[in-house]
Amino acid sequence: MRIAVLGPRGSYSEKAAMQWLAETGSEENYVIEYCDDIQDVFTSLAYGSIDIGITPVENSIEGSVGITLDMLLGSDISIIGETVVTIEHCLLSRGRKEDIRIILSHPQGLAQCRQFLKEHFRNIELRTTGSTSHAARLATEFEEMAAIASRESAQMYGLNILIPNIQDREQNHTRFLIMTSSGSSADYGQAAKTGRKHPFKTSLIIYLDRDRPGALYEILGEFAHKKINLTKIESRPSKRALGDYVFYIDFEGNISDDIIKDALYNIESKVGMLKILGSYPMFKADITRD
Repeated sequence: MRIAVLGPRGSYSEKAAMQWLAETGSEENYVIEYCDDIQDVFTSLAYGSIDIGITPVENSIEGSVGITLDMLLGSDISIIGETVVTIEHCLLSRGRKEDIRIILSHPQGLAQCRQFLKEHFRNIELRTTGSTSHAARLATEFEEMAAIASRESAQMYGLNILIPNIQDREQNHTRFLIMTSSGSSADYGQAAKTGRKHPFKTSLIIYLDRDRPGALYEILGEFAHKKINLTKIESRPSKRALGDYVFYIDFEGNISDDIIKDALYNIESKVGMLKILGSYPMFKADITRD
């Protein structure tokens, strides 16, 4: 099983892959392949060079990962699972805190530590990288550089943890999607189906095609009438015109359930596009709300 994640080694995406493999009992016979960016994960799935793609889709502090949502719309993939990773950002460097002149990280990493950086490193240059682990690898080059990355990255690249747990909120979690190509003949989701006894979740994208009063209300009414619990709804620009949106919806249930089939049948006649991304075991994390 070839699994593509955002690289290099030590990324949170790699951590998500290892966590999902452990959760599903699939810890044998796999190879991790590291991609430069999220788009490359989807491209690898499209070309069939990998079997599983894992990308972040939303963070509890910064919200959705836009590029992942956009790629879900434009790619022929199926979601077969999800996992939620606890994020602990650390300030890593070869040098000392007082020597730091540049801080590197993925845009999400910098955004999740925005208040910390403002309070402690207001006049320091911030640079974005393709991933937090990429930042850690770059920080090995000069003592004046520091990275915002994981504890695992510190150990992997021989960096000192100058300050641990620097994100702006103590509870910081990122949800990752486990995906295959829609044309894949192998059922990589079977491990998730048999290894986890959680309820199922379904993800889909809808495009209303024409804006009219009550259009979205009618769609949501189908779920409410059948008592289907929505876990997420979010709009995203369609890229067609200003003010034109597609809607990403997650809800509890499996597309094989009769009540879900009935709801989707009624919804399909009311929208310009209905794209089902997949049904998969819902991750139930024990997350404390502070």
